[in-house]
Amino acid sequence: MQGRRDIPLSERGRLQARGWRLPVELADGAAWRSSPLSRATETAELLGGRGIEIDAALIEMSWGDWEGFTLDELREAHGDAYAQNEARGLDFRAPGGESPREVLERLQPWLARVAASAVPVVAVTHLGVIRVLVAAATGWDMKGKPPIRLRNDALHRVDIDKRGRVAIVDCNVSLAFPPPSAP
Repeated sequence: MQGRRDIPLSERGRLQARGWRLPVELADGAAWRSSPLSRATETAELLGGRGIEIDAALIEMSWGDWEGFTLDELREAHGDAYAQNEARGLDFRAPGGESPREVLERLQPWLARVAASAVPVVAVTHLGVIRVLVAAATGWDMKGKPPIRLRNDALHRVDIDKRGRVAIVDCNVSLAFPPPSAP
């Protein structure tokens, strides 16, 4: 759980991102926004982002005292208490951390600003933030399996209405360049 630790992209991550391309219709004329964490800003730059604006609303969910541990380590160390916390879904919270519900509350003003703008936005953010957007779009309470298994090497497109409500357009769109062949 990297959370808000400002861990840079690995060499593998850089190599992977260098091979990514956004669909032309998304890249041209879009406003670029990025989480302030260096792994996100560097990814935005490697994707060819221009005029990238840093937006604190896009920062990863805080895992508080649990940042730096793997999920397996946390489950082993905290056993049943961790499982009970996980069962809280949107209200799951690490000690000193942030719940997914709080992430959504943090995102609401940002979503409203994006909705009010006529300009498409490319936002480079983190899996925790994207999972919260999926929960908001689908009604998933973050208990049990997610309705969509999100890949971290893919594009996830959402539409935001004038009230800031999120709807999924596409998930897991390959960024590989050249694009994979159709079957």
